[in-house]
Amino acid sequence: MSISIALIHWKTLLEIAILWFVIYQIMLFFEGTRAIQVVRGIAIILVAFFIFQRFGLTRLDWLFKNFFATSVIAVLIIFHPEIRSGLARLGQRHIFTAELREEELDYMLKEISRAADALARDKIGALIAIEKSDPLNAFAESGVMVDSRVSSELIQAVFTPNNPLHDGGIIIQNGRILSAGCFFPLVQVQDLSRIFGTRHRAALGLSEEADALIIVVSEERRDISLVYAGKLYKDLSQESLFLKAKEFFKLKEKNG
Repeated sequence: MSISIALIHWKTLLEIAILWFVIYQIMLFFEGTRAIQVVRGIAIILVAFFIFQRFGLTRLDWLFKNFFATSVIAVLIIFHPEIRSGLARLGQRHIFTAELREEELDYMLKEISRAADALARDKIGALIAIEKSDPLNAFAESGVMVDSRVSSELIQAVFTPNNPLHDGGIIIQNGRILSAGCFFPLVQVQDLSRIFGTRHRAALGLSEEADALIIVVSEERRDISLVYAGKLYKDLSQESLFLKAKEFFKLKEKNG
């Protein structure tokens, strides 16, 4: 008797573990898209459905069966572009995402800092977002995919006036330039100083939605700013930008 109860207990735990694994993989599949909130809602429905079946709540079980069948069709229709995008990225996903090595991080930040300093001296504006934990794929899709190694020369070339991509932002992911010419949401704060232009508002707006590091170069004032966690650090030199960016980027290891 006790053996059979133990087997049922372990079977239930195994089913729960498999269910959570499937839900987690689905959420990874849709990360960085507008469908992620809906996927989270469906995950809650699946858990509730599982509980109703386990406890024999037949009426609620019947209700959720019919509701879920209808909602799946609706999700497939409404989020067809996100599903297609997720399938396109599926082959690029790695089960274990490696952290940037110290030398890779230093190289990336030095190239970005060097580019920012050169652009500021030449009075050329720039907007650069470095992805941390929160994915920026949804924003990257608004620009042109680049997938290139980070280099000061390439960053300067992107933001050169009359370049088709110079008005948008660059997104850097896993030490590589993922996309250029990207559009970020503008911050809604009304009392932001008028000395800050559209790039600063876009940097603060993105900072409200993701934990990215965003670097802004102002062509009017020829200065460099760094935005992180909703805070703006302005008038940075090439060296201070490098040090502060590295400090904030490595917070990922402590908090993540």
